[in-house]
Amino acid sequence: MIHVDDQGRPEPPLNADESATLLGFLDYQRATLAWKTAGLDAAGLNATVGVSSMTLGGLLKHMAYVEDHWFSRTLRGNEPHPPWDTVDWSADQDWDWHSAASDTPEQLHTLWAAAVDRSRDFTAAALAEDGLETTAKRAQRNGESFSLRWIVCHMIEEYARHNGHADLLRESVDGETGE
Repeated sequence: MIHVDDQGRPEPPLNADESATLLGFLDYQRATLAWKTAGLDAAGLNATVGVSSMTLGGLLKHMAYVEDHWFSRTLRGNEPHPPWDTVDWSADQDWDWHSAASDTPEQLHTLWAAAVDRSRDFTAAALAEDGLETTAKRAQRNGESFSLRWIVCHMIEEYARHNGHADLLRESVDGETGE
């Protein structure tokens, strides 16, 4: 049985196998980002704190990119999905962060949700192959490949770090606080 907290986040299982536990923590972190960015207009998603240029909209677009990069491109070996397939990353290495200001809240949420859905599908396919031992189809420059286990753990870390940023940004927008 899946327990959901007061913010609608699925809590990770207390006693499950490794795959279910890791994916439970990843889904919890994804749901935290959804919570921290929910219900905001363009101004809210473009708000900054102090001297940082980081925004909640930028976080959504960045995490959409990170989802596609790790699960579609690295794990499954696919070519980049739109909009990543036309970006000149050498002209702006932080294009995902910077370009978010031009997107509507609906576009940002849709882009991120679609990337998460694809990632879940790619993860399910990889789990059916060799479980968490599945090796990424794209190797690093040194020839070594990441395991699905490594990718999932990295994504938990990526979300957890950025969700800390999201806490500060959301509080600065409307005072909403929480874990």
